[in-house]
Amino acid sequence: MIDVETRHEVYIANRTALIAYATRILGSRETAEDIVQDAFLRFAPANTSMGSATQTLAYLYKIVRNLSLDVLKRQKLETREQQNEPPYWSLPNGVPTPEEVVVVSDEVRQIAQILGDLPMEVRVALEMHRFGGYTLEEIAAHLDISVATAHRHVRTAMVRVATMLIGNAS
Repeated sequence: MIDVETRHEVYIANRTALIAYATRILGSRETAEDIVQDAFLRFAPANTSMGSATQTLAYLYKIVRNLSLDVLKRQKLETREQQNEPPYWSLPNGVPTPEEVVVVSDEVRQIAQILGDLPMEVRVALEMHRFGGYTLEEIAAHLDISVATAHRHVRTAMVRVATMLIGNAS
């Protein structure tokens, strides 16, 4: 049976290695130091008979490993509990202020006016791309134009809309 003094010497001699071991498991040196300290508190007064210092060290590593895994399990449970919040779509939406409604309505009116002023082919290309989710290849095939021209139409319309929105934000 190894006495308490020998256990203490084994702990002191291997403390740095134990912290490094726990850090690899936990990913945090601070938590690893706490775990190694807790391991020593469980290890020092143990009344088990161990044959050698090597077996004592193996027992100490096992305590550190088990305590580290317990911390990881606890963290995983806490994360899962935090994720048990209701989904965003079930939460009530905030009611917009009258000013926000007016601003959005004004922007929508201005965008509609810009879209109305665009040539038909450019407007259709933008609507298909932004609202319909069509690819440039599909737009080109529908309008019987090249993919580069379809891209240019969408870009031209988006630049006009963005310029209008940026100009109003100033």
